[in-house]
Amino acid sequence: MFKQAFKRYKIKTESPDLQDVIDLDQYEAINFDSGCHNLELVQPAIVPEIQISPSLRVPVGLQSPNDWRCYTLANHPGLLVIRNPFTPTGQRYWIARSLRDYPQAPNYVNLDAKHFSVNAVSNWWGELHQSGHKTVDQRLKTAMRWTTLGYHHNWDTKVYDEAKHTTFPSDLSSLCQYFSLVLGYQHFIPQAAIVNYYPIGTTLSGHTDHSELNLAAPLFSLSFGQTAIFLIGGMTLEEQPTALYLRSGDVLVMSEKSRLCYHAVPRVMKTHKKSWNGNSKEMHEDPFNTSMDSELYDQVKDEDFWMPFEGYINDSRININVRQVLPSDVSQIHI
Repeated sequence: MFKQAFKRYKIKTESPDLQDVIDLDQYEAINFDSGCHNLELVQPAIVPEIQISPSLRVPVGLQSPNDWRCYTLANHPGLLVIRNPFTPTGQRYWIARSLRDYPQAPNYVNLDAKHFSVNAVSNWWGELHQSGHKTVDQRLKTAMRWTTLGYHHNWDTKVYDEAKHTTFPSDLSSLCQYFSLVLGYQHFIPQAAIVNYYPIGTTLSGHTDHSELNLAAPLFSLSFGQTAIFLIGGMTLEEQPTALYLRSGDVLVMSEKSRLCYHAVPRVMKTHKKSWNGNSKEMHEDPFNTSMDSELYDQVKDEDFWMPFEGYINDSRININVRQVLPSDVSQIHI
């Protein structure tokens, strides 16, 4: 049933049947007792008030947790979506980091030296904006599909290796630790991330994330750019999945039973609203997130500086998946 749903939403047609896709924006001003289509599947989630204390200040680029719109799905325990808690400048910052910085060596990328230059493999974004040839640029743009951070997942063996371990970005670590503390995951440690790049028309087939030694810790998934249809199923491919839109700035959390469920992205489509553009209601500088690149944060507000990033994100989606690899009492992978 999962594969059938995947094919249904992946179909190449100008008028796909998307009536069963859950649109969280429909629920913003709806009474949750009204019984609208698919409404029974969605439940508003309340951020635990005990976690929002004056000592836990809001990081730069995020809205206050008091303004977050959080939702759970009744038939998928442990799945939670925060509907775009970022400011426009906050979104721009993470888009720029994902394009300019995260694909650089020593991080791993899917590009290989057999098909691409050494410069492209080590600094994809820099190479993309130096060629000046439209055909070359388009090939480089669409070829980039992922980069890994921290513990680098081996796609052949499906395991993590201590020998393939680089420093996890401190700004991304601080961001996800903030989310985890507000949501009540007191001991979450960001140790690995996969940044996926989805030009419109690309997909990610059904799979589970089970390579981590710690499967009890939540998985944080951040979406930026164009809109995706996200499928979340059960523990087997025989179970009927639920489809929902993930839009720019959305944070999806998979924990408890949903952590090991099949999930996929059958479709990436044009967004109706560029939420990364607009005036930001900025928060005060926060010691909790001093790891952010303050120069880059200021630069992305400048439209000339932002233009290349806008050119990429206008027809692509970025997804940052952050997870904890090790049990909390273990400091490294033992062979």
